[in-house]
Amino acid sequence: MAVSKAQQRATHKYAKNHYDRLEMQVPKGKKEKIAAHAKGHDGSLNKFLNRAVDETIERDNEKDNNE
Repeated sequence: MAVSKAQQRATHKYAKNHYDRLEMQVPKGKKEKIAAHAKGHDGSLNKFLNRAVDETIERDNEKDNNE
């Protein structure tokens, strides 16, 4: 079933109010490698990237606290 224009507007409005967007550039071919890895582990490129960022921040904070 097709999504109505009203549903598209509502989805866009929700995303605009609840999420920030980031743009990331990677060398040609790397996106496919990252996406394949994500599919094999989380199933979602966005979910994988969020997890990678969260884990890196946590690791960096632990490192900073131990210095």
